[in-house]
Amino acid sequence: MTPAPRVLIADDQELIRVGFRLILTARGIDVVGEAGDGAEAVAAERRLRPDVVLMDIRMPTMDGLEATRRILEHSPRCRVLMLTTFDLDRYVYAALAIGASGFLLKDVTADHLAAAVRLVDTGDALLAPSITRRLVQRFAAADGPATPAVHRDLAALTPRELEVLTLLGRGLSNTELARQLTLSEATVKTHVARIFAKLELRDRAQAVVLAYETGLVSPGDA
Repeated sequence: MTPAPRVLIADDQELIRVGFRLILTARGIDVVGEAGDGAEAVAAERRLRPDVVLMDIRMPTMDGLEATRRILEHSPRCRVLMLTTFDLDRYVYAALAIGASGFLLKDVTADHLAAAVRLVDTGDALLAPSITRRLVQRFAAADGPATPAVHRDLAALTPRELEVLTLLGRGLSNTELARQLTLSEATVKTHVARIFAKLELRDRAQAVVLAYETGLVSPGDA
Protein backbone atom coordinates (compact mmCIF):
# COMPACT_ATOMS: atom_id res chain seq x y z
CA MET A 1 0.00 0.00 0.00
CA THR A 2 1.26 3.49 -0.89
CA PRO A 3 2.13 5.50 2.24
CA ALA A 4 -0.20 8.38 3.03
CA PRO A 5 1.11 11.81 1.95
CA ARG A 6 2.63 13.94 4.70
CA VAL A 7 1.12 17.44 4.47
CA LEU A 8 2.00 20.89 5.80
CA ILE A 9 -0.80 23.49 5.81
CA ALA A 10 0.24 27.14 5.47
CA ASP A 11 -2.51 29.75 5.83
CA ASP A 12 -2.85 32.87 7.95
CA GLN A 13 -6.45 31.96 8.86
CA GLU A 14 -6.60 29.48 11.72
CA LEU A 15 -10.08 28.29 10.77
CA ILE A 16 -8.85 27.33 7.31
CA ARG A 17 -5.94 25.38 8.79
CA VAL A 18 -8.14 23.59 11.31
CA GLY A 19 -10.79 22.77 8.71
CA PHE A 20 -8.30 21.40 6.20
CA ARG A 21 -6.56 19.38 8.92
CA LEU A 22 -9.84 17.75 9.96
CA ILE A 23 -10.78 16.99 6.35
CA LEU A 24 -7.43 15.44 5.45
CA THR A 25 -6.98 13.51 8.69
CA ALA A 26 -10.46 11.99 8.32
CA ARG A 27 -9.41 10.71 4.87
CA GLY A 28 -6.21 9.06 6.02
CA ILE A 29 -3.79 11.84 5.10
CA ASP A 30 -1.12 12.75 7.66
CA VAL A 31 -1.01 16.47 8.49
CA VAL A 32 2.44 16.93 10.01
CA GLY A 33 2.27 20.65 10.76
CA GLU A 34 0.78 24.09 10.25
CA ALA A 35 2.18 27.55 9.51
CA GLY A 36 0.61 31.00 9.81
CA ASP A 37 2.75 32.79 7.23
CA GLY A 38 5.30 32.11 4.52
CA ALA A 39 8.35 32.40 6.76
CA GLU A 40 6.88 29.85 9.16
CA ALA A 41 6.07 27.61 6.18
CA VAL A 42 9.67 27.65 4.95
CA ALA A 43 11.00 26.84 8.42
CA ALA A 44 8.39 24.12 8.99
CA GLU A 45 9.11 22.49 5.62
CA ARG A 46 12.81 22.22 6.42
CA ARG A 47 12.06 20.79 9.85
CA LEU A 48 9.22 18.42 8.96
CA ARG A 49 10.02 17.46 5.32
CA PRO A 50 6.39 17.07 4.13
CA ASP A 51 5.52 15.53 0.78
CA VAL A 52 2.94 18.23 -0.01
CA VAL A 53 2.51 21.82 1.18
CA LEU A 54 -0.90 23.50 0.97
CA MET A 55 0.20 27.11 0.55
CA ASP A 56 -1.99 30.19 0.85
CA ILE A 57 -0.87 32.84 -1.63
CA ARG A 58 -1.61 35.99 0.35
CA MET A 59 -0.07 35.93 3.83
CA PRO A 60 1.71 38.48 6.04
CA THR A 61 5.49 38.57 6.69
CA MET A 62 6.27 36.46 3.62
CA ASP A 63 3.71 35.65 0.95
CA GLY A 64 3.08 32.20 -0.45
CA LEU A 65 4.88 32.93 -3.69
CA GLU A 66 8.22 33.70 -2.04
CA ALA A 67 7.75 30.81 0.38
CA THR A 68 7.10 28.45 -2.53
CA ARG A 69 10.22 29.64 -4.35
CA ARG A 70 12.39 29.05 -1.27
CA ILE A 71 10.86 25.66 -0.52
CA LEU A 72 11.29 24.34 -4.06
CA GLU A 73 14.86 25.64 -4.28
CA HIS A 74 15.71 23.77 -1.07
CA SER A 75 13.48 20.71 -1.58
CA PRO A 76 12.77 20.16 -5.29
CA ARG A 77 10.92 16.91 -4.61
CA CYS A 78 8.35 18.67 -2.41
CA ARG A 79 4.99 19.41 -4.04
CA VAL A 80 3.21 22.71 -3.45
CA LEU A 81 -0.50 23.30 -3.98
CA MET A 82 -1.50 26.95 -3.92
CA LEU A 83 -4.63 28.05 -2.06
CA THR A 84 -6.46 31.05 -3.46
CA THR A 85 -9.81 32.82 -3.43
CA PHE A 86 -9.71 33.69 -7.14
CA ASP A 87 -8.99 31.23 -9.94
CA LEU A 88 -7.54 33.92 -12.23
CA ASP A 89 -4.89 35.24 -9.85
CA ARG A 90 -1.59 36.70 -11.07
CA TYR A 91 0.18 35.13 -8.10
CA VAL A 92 -1.12 31.69 -9.06
CA TYR A 93 0.40 32.13 -12.52
CA ALA A 94 3.75 33.11 -11.05
CA ALA A 95 3.61 30.17 -8.63
CA LEU A 96 2.96 27.70 -11.46
CA ALA A 97 5.90 29.17 -13.34
CA ILE A 98 8.32 28.59 -10.47
CA GLY A 99 7.16 25.02 -9.93
CA ALA A 100 3.93 24.83 -7.90
CA SER A 101 2.02 21.72 -8.90
CA GLY A 102 -1.38 23.35 -9.13
CA PHE A 103 -3.90 25.42 -7.23
CA LEU A 104 -7.11 25.03 -5.30
CA LEU A 105 -9.85 27.49 -4.52
CA LYS A 106 -10.45 27.80 -0.80
CA ASP A 107 -14.08 26.72 -1.20
CA VAL A 108 -12.92 23.34 -2.54
CA THR A 109 -15.01 20.33 -1.51
CA ALA A 110 -13.61 17.96 1.09
CA ASP A 111 -13.26 15.06 -1.34
CA HIS A 112 -11.61 17.24 -4.00
CA LEU A 113 -9.10 18.54 -1.45
CA ALA A 114 -8.03 15.04 -0.44
CA ALA A 115 -7.93 13.83 -4.04
CA ALA A 116 -5.78 16.82 -5.07
CA VAL A 117 -3.24 16.14 -2.33
CA ARG A 118 -2.98 12.49 -3.33
CA LEU A 119 -2.69 13.41 -7.01
CA VAL A 120 0.24 15.80 -6.66
CA ASP A 121 1.93 13.44 -4.20
CA THR A 122 2.23 10.95 -7.08
CA GLY A 123 4.20 13.52 -9.08
CA ASP A 124 1.34 14.72 -11.30
CA ALA A 125 0.07 18.27 -11.63
CA LEU A 126 -3.36 19.45 -10.58
CA LEU A 127 -4.25 21.12 -13.84
CA ALA A 128 -7.73 22.12 -14.96
CA PRO A 129 -6.84 22.91 -18.58
CA SER A 130 -9.56 25.48 -19.27
CA ILE A 131 -8.82 27.51 -16.13
CA THR A 132 -5.05 27.19 -16.50
CA ARG A 133 -5.15 28.28 -20.15
CA ARG A 134 -7.15 31.37 -19.25
CA LEU A 135 -4.78 32.10 -16.37
CA VAL A 136 -1.66 31.82 -18.53
CA GLN A 137 -3.22 33.67 -21.47
CA ARG A 138 -4.05 36.60 -19.24
CA PHE A 139 -0.76 36.96 -17.42
CA ALA A 140 1.80 35.66 -19.94
CA ALA A 141 0.39 38.14 -22.46
CA ALA A 142 0.29 40.93 -19.88
CA ASP A 143 3.86 40.37 -18.70
CA GLY A 144 5.17 40.06 -22.25
CA PRO A 145 8.15 38.06 -23.45
CA ALA A 146 10.67 40.40 -21.83
CA THR A 147 10.02 38.94 -18.37
CA PRO A 148 9.56 35.20 -18.81
CA ALA A 149 8.98 33.26 -15.61
CA VAL A 150 10.31 29.99 -17.04
CA HIS A 151 13.66 30.19 -18.82
CA ARG A 152 14.37 27.17 -21.03
CA ASP A 153 16.15 26.47 -24.33
CA LEU A 154 13.84 24.67 -26.74
CA ALA A 155 16.73 23.82 -29.09
CA ALA A 156 17.28 20.59 -27.18
CA LEU A 157 13.90 19.24 -28.33
CA THR A 158 13.32 17.08 -31.40
CA PRO A 159 10.63 18.23 -33.87
CA ARG A 160 8.24 15.63 -32.43
CA GLU A 161 8.91 16.75 -28.87
CA LEU A 162 8.31 20.36 -29.90
CA GLU A 163 4.97 19.29 -31.35
CA VAL A 164 4.06 17.46 -28.15
CA LEU A 165 5.01 20.49 -26.02
CA THR A 166 2.84 22.73 -28.18
CA LEU A 167 -0.15 20.45 -27.66
CA LEU A 168 0.59 20.23 -23.93
CA GLY A 169 0.44 24.01 -23.88
CA ARG A 170 -3.02 23.86 -25.37
CA GLY A 171 -4.13 21.69 -22.46
CA LEU A 172 -4.39 18.31 -24.18
CA SER A 173 -4.26 15.18 -22.02
CA ASN A 174 -2.06 12.20 -22.88
CA THR A 175 -5.10 10.43 -24.33
CA GLU A 176 -5.92 13.42 -26.54
CA LEU A 177 -2.27 13.75 -27.57
CA ALA A 178 -2.15 10.09 -28.57
CA ARG A 179 -5.31 10.43 -30.63
CA GLN A 180 -4.21 13.61 -32.41
CA LEU A 181 -0.67 12.37 -33.17
CA THR A 182 -1.73 8.77 -33.92
CA LEU A 183 0.59 7.41 -31.26
CA SER A 184 0.16 5.02 -28.36
CA GLU A 185 -0.31 6.55 -24.91
CA ALA A 186 2.92 4.83 -23.81
CA THR A 187 4.83 6.62 -26.60
CA VAL A 188 3.23 9.93 -25.65
CA LYS A 189 4.26 9.43 -22.01
CA THR A 190 7.83 8.77 -23.15
CA HIS A 191 7.87 11.99 -25.19
CA VAL A 192 6.44 13.97 -22.26
CA ALA A 193 9.00 12.50 -19.84
CA ARG A 194 11.86 13.40 -22.20
CA ILE A 195 10.55 16.96 -22.60
CA PHE A 196 10.38 17.40 -18.84
CA ALA A 197 13.91 15.99 -18.41
CA LYS A 198 15.47 18.11 -21.17
CA LEU A 199 13.77 21.34 -20.08
CA GLU A 200 13.94 20.64 -16.33
CA LEU A 201 10.18 21.00 -15.95
CA ARG A 202 8.45 19.65 -12.88
CA ASP A 203 5.10 18.89 -14.47
CA ARG A 204 2.43 19.87 -16.99
CA ALA A 205 1.70 23.16 -15.24
CA GLN A 206 5.18 24.45 -16.02
CA ALA A 207 4.92 23.04 -19.54
CA VAL A 208 1.81 25.14 -20.20
CA VAL A 209 3.49 28.29 -18.90
CA LEU A 210 6.59 27.62 -21.00
CA ALA A 211 4.58 26.99 -24.18
CA TYR A 212 2.99 30.44 -23.87
CA GLU A 213 6.10 32.31 -22.80
CA THR A 214 8.17 30.95 -25.70
CA GLY A 215 5.44 31.67 -28.25
CA LEU A 216 4.69 28.03 -29.09
CA VAL A 217 1.11 28.75 -28.11
CA SER A 218 -0.59 32.12 -28.42
CA PRO A 219 -3.69 33.41 -26.63
CA GLY A 220 -6.72 32.26 -28.56
CA ASP A 221 -5.10 29.08 -29.92
CA ALA A 222 -7.51 26.17 -29.81
